[in-house]
Amino acid sequence: MGRFLQVAGLVIGLAGLVLQFCITIPASMDAGRGFLGSIVFYFSFFTILTNIGAVLVYASLLSPSLYAWLPAFAGPRMRAGVTVSIVLVFLVYATVLAPLEQLQGLFLLCNILLHYVTPVLFVLWWLAAGADGSTRWRDMSWWVLYPLAYLAYALLRAPVAGEVPYPFLNAAKNGWTSVVIWSLAITALFLVLCVVAVLADHGAARIRALNRRPSAPKKT
Repeated sequence: MGRFLQVAGLVIGLAGLVLQFCITIPASMDAGRGFLGSIVFYFSFFTILTNIGAVLVYASLLSPSLYAWLPAFAGPRMRAGVTVSIVLVFLVYATVLAPLEQLQGLFLLCNILLHYVTPVLFVLWWLAAGADGSTRWRDMSWWVLYPLAYLAYALLRAPVAGEVPYPFLNAAKNGWTSVVIWSLAITALFLVLCVVAVLADHGAARIRALNRRPSAPKKT
């Protein structure tokens, strides 16, 4: 099951990312951005970056040659960190962003793939095969660097590009107080997910160890 989920996650993740790229770049250029600016725009979303991380985790574990180039993505700390981040993608989109959008066609398909399907597949794979019980509480300090670095990038890019990837980061429209509150709330949610991930990692590893343990022979 773990292998099946891994391959399915890799294929669907790649398909979603490539399709999103193919429809985003032309639409972005039609909106007035140049080709390079459209590429930067595409890679400025937490969803895209996190799904790329998930694909790299799958690929590094499936291919020995990629593992040689991307050993960090195969490690248990990275696997758990990507799990936390992709669950955050799912929760924030489903509760905050989805009600604001009315997407159709391929844009709707991409959103379903990248915000719902790939997070669910990655979590199922991680619980089935990726969690090994080796995560530690101190790993949370490494995991949280990713969303914090992304937040800093998005806010620093905003005055230069004149846009933000997500509406709750729009200080020009909503004010800095709103941006700070949203940022703190999402960071707090991320930290809660980190705690859950450590507990789930140890729990899943114990369950698999019990399942692998040979049963004692019955006395006659």
